[in-house]
Amino acid sequence: MPAYSFGPSASTATLATINRPYVYAVSLVAAISGFLFGFDIAVINGALIFLREQFHLTEFQTEFAASALLIGCVAGASIAGFLSDRFGRRRILILSALLFAASSLGAALPRNLSEFTVARFLGGVAIGVASVLAPLYIAELAPPQIRGRLVSLNQMAIVTGILAAYSVNWGLASLGPASWRWMFASAAGPSLAFFIALLFVPESPRWLAEQARSPEALVILARVGGRDHAARELRQIEEAVAQEAGSFAELFRPGLRRPLVIAVVLAVLQQITGINTVLFYGSIIFKEHAGTASESAAIGANVIVGLVNFLATLIAISVIDKLGRKPLLMISSAGMAVAEIALGVAFMLKPPPGSVIVGTVLFCVACFAVGMGPGVWVLMSELFPTRIRGRAMSVATISLWVACVALTATFLSLVQAVTVSGAFWIYGAMCVTTFVFVWRVAPETKGKTLEEIEGFWKR
Repeated sequence: MPAYSFGPSASTATLATINRPYVYAVSLVAAISGFLFGFDIAVINGALIFLREQFHLTEFQTEFAASALLIGCVAGASIAGFLSDRFGRRRILILSALLFAASSLGAALPRNLSEFTVARFLGGVAIGVASVLAPLYIAELAPPQIRGRLVSLNQMAIVTGILAAYSVNWGLASLGPASWRWMFASAAGPSLAFFIALLFVPESPRWLAEQARSPEALVILARVGGRDHAARELRQIEEAVAQEAGSFAELFRPGLRRPLVIAVVLAVLQQITGINTVLFYGSIIFKEHAGTASESAAIGANVIVGLVNFLATLIAISVIDKLGRKPLLMISSAGMAVAEIALGVAFMLKPPPGSVIVGTVLFCVACFAVGMGPGVWVLMSELFPTRIRGRAMSVATISLWVACVALTATFLSLVQAVTVSGAFWIYGAMCVTTFVFVWRVAPETKGKTLEEIEGFWKR
């Protein structure tokens, strides 16, 4: 497959006419789901050390405890597209907020591993739903000139949640063996805030137009970019919707098979490049393989990882609409490949140089955050027509979470089978594969309206 370019944009709104305070405010509300996503993903990192001790977990049970959330993510992503296409983006995001709250409290109060995994599964359902709908909702509201930046706010929220989880874990670690319960319970507050904030944001204008509720869509679009922009944008949306069948079968028709393949492959590659081994097992890696002396020190090292992740994502947001999606993805995957190959070498040394390992992990995380983290979500939210965007995002996001489950559920076993060095060399090879795929196949969507991108695939 060749690389694709969409040509010059016919976008109608200018940066001067965009109501940026309104657009940013609505996007930030949707991105709170990303904060909860990141927090729930990362909180297990510090809690796992204490959880293993309290429930006397084997390696397999540890992998299962870490993966229960991700299995729920697959389930949530599986239903998010259908539910959002049927009932609207906003209503299903409200449902995810309630699930986030229920999971945070349920994971704090279990008496055994089974009860813990059920609570984490529910949290995973919430993450799966939010991971589909938050970038999709933002992309459907955002003007094309700043869409990449706005969708990247979701990734910014994710890494903020990760940093918050690491910081909370570090602060609570001194409470002793039961501190993991407080770590999980601390997400209840943000979950409630997300629920309340969603009551004050609009429905997606593109979804409203699809439901023959154009007057409501026009009002929202006018708030985004003025009346002239709203009229032209709505006309483009209605013309696109009128030509769409809106079924899963349409995804496999000529013209849409290619973006589906691109989205699914990028989603899988984002995960199997190995980043979540650091996010889920960082404390164990630092404590058992890098010579970190204590639980608190290992969790403290994760705070630095979270901070680097946060700062690098800020850089991505500032340049993604200037440099484009494709260059960032290529820089990101190339840097990760170098870092993971270097990690494999460092772990072979006896004793492993702790400072070198931590530094290389930080470089790897920075490379991921500047491209593969936000860039994949942005592209996935841009490639598909309105009527089937929810279903298409579900397919791509399900693929992402299945890959994440496979990675997380096998990391400790893979380390036992091929050593920690061998594991990171495998992930490094996946990064090289990602670089080649982005270079040869992935499109550049910078500055294009969603309708322009859709029209290109049809041509």
